Amino acid sequence: MDDDPRNIFALKLTLKARGYAVETCTMAQEALDILKSEYDFSVILMDMMMPEIDGYEAVRIIRNTPEIKDIPIIAVTAQAMPEDRQKCIEVGANDYISKPIDVDLLLTAIEKLI
Repeated sequence: MDDDPRNIFALKLTLKARGYAVETCTMAQEALDILKSEYDFSVILMDMMMPEIDGYEAVRIIRNTPEIKDIPIIAVTAQAMPEDRQKCIEVGANDYISKPIDVDLLLTAIEKLI
């Protein structure tokens, strides 16, 4: 999930071209609702800086929701300091990718988790 439709559009095209099925949303609550209703997600790409419920809180909620707690999460953020990566991992993300997204790094991260 990402709150910028342009990022979603570009990333969705890239992932679909690589054969991935993609579901997108721009708000954390919408993502949580989708995740709870469809249990076949292989990985979540979570923008950490979203309005209302930010990515940090969304990851915490996911990790505390039994039916979706085990889905791997890759934190995606423009904050690229070492402590930002650590903060993402501490809240429950499995991996971290900084923006602008390096597609090769993202694909490697996805492949490690699924």
